[in-house]
Amino acid sequence: MTKLITKRMNLRNFKLTDAASVYQYAKNPNIGPIAGWPVHTSVANSRYFIKAYFMSPHIFAITLKAAPEAVIGLVGLELVDEGNGKAFMQTNEAEISYWIGEPFWGQGLVPEAIAAVVNYGFENLGLQTIWCGYKAGNQQSKRAQEKQGFKYARTVERMYNPILDEYIVEHFTKLDRTDWVRR
Repeated sequence: MTKLITKRMNLRNFKLTDAASVYQYAKNPNIGPIAGWPVHTSVANSRYFIKAYFMSPHIFAITLKAAPEAVIGLVGLELVDEGNGKAFMQTNEAEISYWIGEPFWGQGLVPEAIAAVVNYGFENLGLQTIWCGYKAGNQQSKRAQEKQGFKYARTVERMYNPILDEYIVEHFTKLDRTDWVRR
């Protein structure tokens, strides 16, 4: 089990017992759809998403140091070498994803979590490039990425999301190892 420590948070792998905490925030319609998944309808539904999507060695539950058992969000890497990522991504690359409960918006927690996972990806996994996407109109996500040095790379006008069965406009930013080292 991997654990990453930041100034204010402990990032750890998910457990099925996190379902009640996840549901508390994932039932909010302002969270899931903008992140690419449906509003959670029950604790059992959150448990399903944890088991199906969140229980990966490079996906981390965001918890505050003051309350390490309460999950308030997610941050993690989907590695191309493990069959994840988009068609334009290559070997030794990954896509970072994240979400955080609405009561924690605007506190700088997401950029702090992104920084920890970026360091983990470059230092521990030997990645060459980390990509990040945001749905058109999600300015908060765009700003969080820019704060960590991610630069605009491309837009996909009709990105299909099978979980929501919809097409979206998604913008992608990326951070290369060389740019990360310079920072």
